[in-house]
Amino acid sequence: MAESLELIAQPVKHRLEEYEVFFRKNLETDVPLLQEIIDYLLLQKGKQLRPLIIFLSADMNGEINPLTYLTATAIEMLHTATLVHDDVVDDADERRGMKSVNAIWHSKAAVLVGDYLLSQALMLVTHNHAFDLLEMMTLPIRYMSEGELLQIQKSFVLDTTQEVYFEIINKKTAALFAACAATGAKSAGATDETVRKMHKMGELMGMAFQIRDDIFDYQKTDLIGKLTGNDVIERKITLPLIYALKQVNADEQKRVLDLVKNAADNKQNVELVRDFVITHKGLEYALEIANQFRNEAIAVLNGFESSPAHKSLIELANYITVRNK
Repeated sequence: MAESLELIAQPVKHRLEEYEVFFRKNLETDVPLLQEIIDYLLLQKGKQLRPLIIFLSADMNGEINPLTYLTATAIEMLHTATLVHDDVVDDADERRGMKSVNAIWHSKAAVLVGDYLLSQALMLVTHNHAFDLLEMMTLPIRYMSEGELLQIQKSFVLDTTQEVYFEIINKKTAALFAACAATGAKSAGATDETVRKMHKMGELMGMAFQIRDDIFDYQKTDLIGKLTGNDVIERKITLPLIYALKQVNADEQKRVLDLVKNAADNKQNVELVRDFVITHKGLEYALEIANQFRNEAIAVLNGFESSPAHKSLIELANYITVRNK
């Protein structure tokens, strides 16, 4: 059984507390509306997995230093910006159980706040001359845009294969996990070879994380602050459904995809698609694949010397696939 996040974070607990102060300090602004929205975003703070990965990676591969705090802050700003923009793209009303920024202040303000966070992250890095980390931090943002557009394209034709799905979640989620693990190690002075290994480990962990997230969408209760069935309503074909569709003939595939096409107008269709996925073992298959990615991530970590941070990263990989939210 995986440890709780609180126990996993123990080796870097006081570092994360210091980081939280540093992060908030670098989001202060003299513009009242902007500060109001930023303060609201800070209330939506999630599990803080990405800063946790950065600090554990740095601690495992050297010494945490001011560059580690800068890296964690910039990446969390970039990540928050993408969440704000994603809610605009998806016309989402909620984020982590709270009203989204666009739902309260409308899309125009949300887009501008996202742009501010992106620019603030880049300024933080460049003003501190951390140019060797800049590409590692910003490349995932390009990938996220590509992944989002690929997913939108596939939502029109509903022909997402497992291979394409892996490409989408690699770009949308795993690339940023990889950047966290790699930049954490880099900030602590790790060798290029170690940074490459940590990048791969983070990518594998991110793949497992997103597959586990997509499984939640087919559950009966809202556990993660977004409406279950939302992927079906938005015509996103994820791994549980991809596998289930492969188990039936072409006529049945067409019937189910027609349900997906009309799910936004007929919420009963969401239940029918969910039942189809459950009946054809889509959730079990997706969890099996998530566990495979987790095991590969742990295999990479097993090549490193044991330490409290090393143990926590292994426990974090386990936590990602057994979490309930």
